[in-house]
Amino acid sequence: MKRFIFALTALATAFTATADVEGVKTQNVRLERNGDYMVVDMDVDMSDLTVKSNRAVLITPAIVNGSDSLNFASIGVYGRKRYYYYMRDGKSTLTGKTERSFRKAKRPDTVDYHSILPYQPWMEGSHLVLNRSLYGCCNTKVAEQSAALVNDYKTPSAEKVYFMPTFVYMRPNAEVVKSREIKGSAFIDFPVNQVVIYPDYRSNSAELEKIMATINSVREDKDVSITSLSIKGFASPEGTYQHNTYLAKERTAALMNYVQNLYHFAPSIVKTNYEPEDWMGLRKYIVESNIENKSAILDIIESEREPDRKEWKIRTQFPEQYAYLLKYVYPALRHSDYKVEYTVRSYSDIEEIKRVLATSPQKLSLEELYLVANSYESGSDNHHEVFEVAVRMFPNDEIANLNAANSAMQKRDMDSAKRYLSRAGNSAEAVYARGAYSAMVEDYQTARTLLKQAEAAGIAQATVTLKEIDTFVANNK
Repeated sequence: MKRFIFALTALATAFTATADVEGVKTQNVRLERNGDYMVVDMDVDMSDLTVKSNRAVLITPAIVNGSDSLNFASIGVYGRKRYYYYMRDGKSTLTGKTERSFRKAKRPDTVDYHSILPYQPWMEGSHLVLNRSLYGCCNTKVAEQSAALVNDYKTPSAEKVYFMPTFVYMRPNAEVVKSREIKGSAFIDFPVNQVVIYPDYRSNSAELEKIMATINSVREDKDVSITSLSIKGFASPEGTYQHNTYLAKERTAALMNYVQNLYHFAPSIVKTNYEPEDWMGLRKYIVESNIENKSAILDIIESEREPDRKEWKIRTQFPEQYAYLLKYVYPALRHSDYKVEYTVRSYSDIEEIKRVLATSPQKLSLEELYLVANSYESGSDNHHEVFEVAVRMFPNDEIANLNAANSAMQKRDMDSAKRYLSRAGNSAEAVYARGAYSAMVEDYQTARTLLKQAEAAGIAQATVTLKEIDTFVANNK
């Protein structure tokens, strides 16, 4: 099938309607063709819609041309009794999972409506109508009303025709164990040379609460099992290295004991470590600063000298800078880095995955995100959004980047597609995707080279796309 997309001088037929069907008004109605799809957008005002307890109302835009017609997704508003009758497993028994369903008591006054259908040639010259259907019990329609929204739709004249290939998405492998971690840094204050934690001392209450909030966010989740809690303590470079070793070690132990007294974790999952002096933290600050004598101080830090010798040279050779570091930088080098590692159970039910996606996407595997993306219509906003979430959750994963690139190309977001393709690896599917990208930006020579490589690597769609490119180029000279 020949695939293409128009760049249009006028993207849509649009106007504002003031009254349509009983209890429902529409505004900002837009009907447009976008490549292989017909898209409708509008604001649906239902503030005057009343629905009795034993009734259900469906608001359904439809595209009609003679005997041909197709319904866009419905909006369903259900009275209390009908809601429990018609809603099963989170979807309507009347129109299925694409419906936006509301109980009468919780329906919004206005719905920002968006829906798409595959474009078909008969849709030229069609009408967009709004149907209002009233249902009683037993799936019985008791009344119906229609109003015209758009008459005699015509695709606007095209400025340019772009090639649109078929995209090859890649299913990620399942995670055998879904391991995750959450970490942070706390700045616990101790009186000079002491190793006992005083919760009310200076800002300790807030810092300890930060650690507890991190642990609680995981510990109280029924889908999660904690596998490790680790704390690593750091001291700052002033004083002797021997004494700082004592402070870092004992203060880390004191913090872990404090946490253990609250949570009583199994000893096998508790880990501590310490670093007597945080020279890497000091180096990072100097590198990013504009401090005077920056290069000379960095040379000292990066030298092979013993830590006490480094600290002495900075203090004696650059006393003004040392005083500044001691007052404003060293306190931040006395920190405790903590990390909670945990596993998350697997999910298989699509509706459950959607609920987790809305609140805790970090708990989902790449495969679970792929499954929920495929539950939406290809090219839809939801389909695209899930692949965007997936690549944010797994930014370095080649399959996540490949699928995000395909999704971006499907929306003709070529800048994002190029960025994702740079991290998509060199699988046969990634080579095909780069060939598809090249064809879309009219670099047909590169496209053919890459698609032939993908074809040789076993991507059957590459054969089809190569033929489609030849046909497209011949017809659009």
